[in-house]
Amino acid sequence: MPSLAVKLYSIFFKLQQRYALHNLTKAPIDGADPFGVTSRRDESTAASNPSFNEGVATKDIHIDPFSSLCIRIFLPDTVVSPDPTVYENRSKDGAFVYSGYSPQPGTKHKKLPVVLQFHGGAFVGGSNDSVRNDVFCRRIAKLCDVIVVAVGYRLAPESRYPAAFDDGLKVLNWLAKEANLAECGKWMWNGRRRMDAHVFDGFGASMAEPWLAAHGDPSRCVLLGVSCGANIADYVARKAVEAGKLLDPVKVVAQVLMYPFFIGSNPTASEIKLANSYIYDKSTCLQAWKLFLPEEKFDLDHPAANPLIPGREPPLKFMPPTLTVVAEQDWMRDRAIAYSEEFRKVNIDAPLLEYKDAVHEFATLDVLLQTPQAQACAEDIAIWVKKYISLRGHEFSY
Repeated sequence: MPSLAVKLYSIFFKLQQRYALHNLTKAPIDGADPFGVTSRRDESTAASNPSFNEGVATKDIHIDPFSSLCIRIFLPDTVVSPDPTVYENRSKDGAFVYSGYSPQPGTKHKKLPVVLQFHGGAFVGGSNDSVRNDVFCRRIAKLCDVIVVAVGYRLAPESRYPAAFDDGLKVLNWLAKEANLAECGKWMWNGRRRMDAHVFDGFGASMAEPWLAAHGDPSRCVLLGVSCGANIADYVARKAVEAGKLLDPVKVVAQVLMYPFFIGSNPTASEIKLANSYIYDKSTCLQAWKLFLPEEKFDLDHPAANPLIPGREPPLKFMPPTLTVVAEQDWMRDRAIAYSEEFRKVNIDAPLLEYKDAVHEFATLDVLLQTPQAQACAEDIAIWVKKYISLRGHEFSY
């Protein structure tokens, strides 16, 4: 059974969630506004820091002028020399002009895989820059030695389905565009290779995101979804399979589904037995689904909610290797386990990690992030992910 501290926190957390959902249900929503929101005012956020703080530098980018869609990039300090300050820009008198990390043109840059991360929050809360998501993404960036791109997708009910799913796919396409821009910047008009890796617009600003241009290897892309973020990751993986070479040079080599936010009209054993489980109970999640799915077509067997409905495309045999993480005390566990079994039936590498006495979001909730179980889960994920992001060819490229 979970510890007494977890049980007490669960009571407080449930009350907080029900209050928040009640307010969202009663609040007037302008459904015609496509801009949307990506965070809530009551969510504690962590400021980005482009210098290497505790081994990871971060920056925020708003990537869509027509919506609130944004990302936070987590860059581990393994991409630079043992003294990362030599890469910071200084004026002649030694004072800092820009205190953040800036890749230097004309030098070799270490290339790292890219992990697209989708946060949890039942589609109605959470954010990519929350304190808990910032800690988790830093942990993944360091353990896996990857660049993490945390997606700030639009939240419901301001932006119902398919907004969050469209945002996830839009970031994957943005990553492909950035990679192609960076590649264009490596060549001169006469076909000769040049030493800087940037394309510049008419104002001299870099059009290709410099951290990703210098250090990102999109041919080793992993999708990682937490709770409802796992639903988004699975959708993006399916769309990546359908797109095929149209996404080049981006290649999704694996996905990680952490305690997916699955549900269906026919309840599983765990959905009955654990309906009143810790942290997220079934009634609270049903409320969130009602705020997320289209009002006129509310159906728990919607493709966004139930992965086990027949006829979903593409066939599972074309999907990337998929690691599924489940918690013993999570009422959603059985459907995630069944989905994982479907992968294995078509010979996809799809291991299942189940954690004893664990609750939903045990590895990503703020109060549980520093527990041994949360850290062990991140380490287990890193071990599996590294199988699919191992370097092919040279470690460095221009």
